[in-house]
Amino acid sequence: MVAASLLFACMGVCVKLGSTQFSAGELAFYRSFIPVVLLYGYMRFAGLRLVTPHWRTHVTRGFAGFVSMVMYFYAISLIPLATAVTLNYTSPLFLVLLLAFWQRERVRLIIFIAIAAGFAGVALLLQPTLNAEQVAGGLFGLGSGIISSIAYLNVRKLGELGEPEWLIVFYFSLISAIGSLPWVISGNHAIDTRGAGLLLGVGTFGIVAQLCMTRAYKRGKTMVSASLAYSTVVFSSIFGVWLWDERLPPVAWAGIVLIVASGGLTSAFSRMAPVEQD
Repeated sequence: MVAASLLFACMGVCVKLGSTQFSAGELAFYRSFIPVVLLYGYMRFAGLRLVTPHWRTHVTRGFAGFVSMVMYFYAISLIPLATAVTLNYTSPLFLVLLLAFWQRERVRLIIFIAIAAGFAGVALLLQPTLNAEQVAGGLFGLGSGIISSIAYLNVRKLGELGEPEWLIVFYFSLISAIGSLPWVISGNHAIDTRGAGLLLGVGTFGIVAQLCMTRAYKRGKTMVSASLAYSTVVFSSIFGVWLWDERLPPVAWAGIVLIVASGGLTSAFSRMAPVEQD
């Protein structure tokens, strides 16, 4: 999951750089189309099956993931990278709420306290880095976090059903590519050498990160995997300072630390009292 977080942060850098040249819909298309081509080629070479009896769950996971991805890309183009990533990674907070109230799984009170600490960290981060012109970007980022929690819940379900990682990622990428195709058909920008490199980076970092993340959710404990996803916030913050000279005030860094600490506490308490039965 830590490897997935680093790769997602690298993908976010490519999206941020590419947002000056391509629309969010175009970025979402190439983010999905490149993995479809790579995975289909791998499946044909290895003689792997495409047919699945669990297509409804794949559609639910794919649609939720696609909507979340488009909202996330819009957020990256409108607000600082670290803020967009932090809002997107509120998904573990919403995931534990889904587990508790929708799946009716046991979650200890101390875990809810840790979640509340995570929300406090988000508030600390947003207050100094969002102005009136960035509210829309903030809403897109928060929406991507809420909807992606539904996608992750279905990733876990597909893992429980025995679906392999590559098939889960393939159908997510295929659904996302189809969903974002209208943006490309209605109008697209010319692709130069720089743009091609960025699009390749978005697709390649994205597919490897998705495979790592899917394996983590499939084989590990859900809340432990979800909490480790917060390391993306740290990686993205470092990239933001390094590449865009973003200056986050001390209170914003305190918010990031609180969010990461919340994820760590959730991980620890999940080990003490697992939210799912093994």
